[in-house]
Amino acid sequence: MTVSDHPPSKKPDSLINPDDGRRYWSSIDADVNGMLGGFPSVSRIDLRGSRSFLAKLGLGRARGRKAVRRALEGGAGIGRITQGLLLDVAETVDVVEPIAKFTAALSGRPGVGRIYNVGLEEWRPDDETVDTKYDLIWNQWCLGHLTDQQLDAYLRRCAGALSMGEDGKVRGVIVVKENMSTAGQDLFDEEDSSVTRRDESFRRIFEEAGLRIVKTELQHGFPHELYPVRMYALKPKYA
Repeated sequence: MTVSDHPPSKKPDSLINPDDGRRYWSSIDADVNGMLGGFPSVSRIDLRGSRSFLAKLGLGRARGRKAVRRALEGGAGIGRITQGLLLDVAETVDVVEPIAKFTAALSGRPGVGRIYNVGLEEWRPDDETVDTKYDLIWNQWCLGHLTDQQLDAYLRRCAGALSMGEDGKVRGVIVVKENMSTAGQDLFDEEDSSVTRRDESFRRIFEEAGLRIVKTELQHGFPHELYPVRMYALKPKYA
């Protein structure tokens, strides 16, 4: 991972170029090794940690029944998380992924719903015929490709697409699982044109987007040479 030395006056997220990011990912193999940057062995540990986090939110399987009616995976890549986790807890999973070659194998798979081959900054939850609501929106290792402003807008769209309970309160939840910068600042990566944010940066953006953290914890068991990874479960502040 190459971290750019950028002028102090320039915010790291201002250096993000979506075309550069998509060129990078278009050159990557459509397999787990490609998705995980040469660390395919962390997939099992990652999915186990995510499954445990969802269970603590009450979003697992109970007596063989799936707790989630419809889920969305943002930045899905080849659908590693959709296939390895979300389809176990959700009846239907929609995916958002701009690189079409990554989602080709998901088309027609049982349980996979709509496939949006657009970037997260372009994704809209509804069209003219469908008012889609989600019990779970999962975002992992993809939000670094959005500027702070784009991330704020994306999270607001996610919040508006969450399902409601019979009591009139928001039932759905947004999960963010991302690398954490420990350098005291957000870091721009020239290789894939993305930003690794600090925990403080995420919390600020969540707050500004009108979201509250209902649960957060660190992923355990990853190799020490990798960034720390934190999970956040989010809901609208006044829901």
